[in-house]
Amino acid sequence: MASSSGEVGRRALLIVENLSVPFDRRVAQEARCLHEHGWTVEVICPRGPDGPGGYDSEPEADVDGVRVYRYPLATAGRAAGYLREYSVALLHTLRLAVRLRLRGRIDVVHLCNPPDLLFPVALLLRITGARVVFDHHDLSPELYLSRFGARQDVVYRALRALEWLTFRSADVVLSTNESYRAIAVGRGRVDPRRVHVVRSAPAPDRLWPGPPDPSLGRGARHVLCYLGVMGPQDGVDHAVHALARLAERRDDWHAVMVGSGDARPAAEALVREYGLADRVTFTGRVSDERVRSVLSTAAVCLAPDPLNPLNDVSTMNKIVEYMAMGRPTVSVDLTESRISAGEAAVYARPGDPEDFAALVDALLDDPERRRRMGEAGQARVRGDLSWESSKEALLAGYAQACGKGQP
Repeated sequence: MASSSGEVGRRALLIVENLSVPFDRRVAQEARCLHEHGWTVEVICPRGPDGPGGYDSEPEADVDGVRVYRYPLATAGRAAGYLREYSVALLHTLRLAVRLRLRGRIDVVHLCNPPDLLFPVALLLRITGARVVFDHHDLSPELYLSRFGARQDVVYRALRALEWLTFRSADVVLSTNESYRAIAVGRGRVDPRRVHVVRSAPAPDRLWPGPPDPSLGRGARHVLCYLGVMGPQDGVDHAVHALARLAERRDDWHAVMVGSGDARPAAEALVREYGLADRVTFTGRVSDERVRSVLSTAAVCLAPDPLNPLNDVSTMNKIVEYMAMGRPTVSVDLTESRISAGEAAVYARPGDPEDFAALVDALLDDPERRRRMGEAGQARVRGDLSWESSKEALLAGYAQACGKGQP
């Protein structure tokens, strides 16, 4: 396998702006994979939060043989703050990239979006001989439309232009699913032979079922779980609306909401407004061990991501993680969610919390169906959706970027 990704001694620089590493699981897995196949791997990313519950806060760290360089960054809470955030991030990234280049040749620079503003760094390193891999994590134009309820205005058109420039700067594109691949080939005008689908999949050594923790239910018979980021586009408020409808049907459940983000305070306020404070627990971000415990206990997992231009074509990491743990899922009916989960989920009509609640209610009354759905999900994660399959595509993309593949 090592020979397919390049010779020992090649050097790769991975750049990510919107999450720290290794908190960004996808980037951490890719970096570790490359390191295991003979590459010297370095990562530039922002620092995580300091203080209680903080993570990834050291300026430099060694993570599984990968050297990570982190810079301080205050993330934007409003649209107007994004220009400042991205400008500061770009300056720090340029500074660190030049510093690392002065230490020796960089063979591949690996850009991860959002935002689509990192291509100037790639172009600078290309002058010195680096090849460029674009890891297409998010659709920034659709993210703008979905997060802010915006129209296809001048900002949207600017984001489309930046996305196109990022595609044009790349020798190889890594897409997270077939929908993103179609966008790279279509509006990105990328040669389809240079686009590789590298799905985000949980590492086998991170998530596995374990013993349940009955205390999570706080006396209730069933535990429900939401796991993931809580941004405006993630639908945590939709989940709360559905839980309020579920409370009208039955009272033998407790919901554990794992994760955090901009939308968490509003979701907690909505829980209190519905009078569900004793039925819903928000944990914030927790350790992998705690995630395994919650998912091992959950009877049903929730994927309330609403239908919008971004979500419909994006792979929800939470769904794949639920599947890896053998948990049945209730999801909003989205194109890529159906492709990922198949029979491991049931699908609610978009924008219909009553339908979502009815599906949860039915699954809680049908343990045999929950078991079958869990088994179906685990089978998919071990097969087409496995990290082993994605590793093959990642290494093939790197081989092609280095001139060892076609075209």
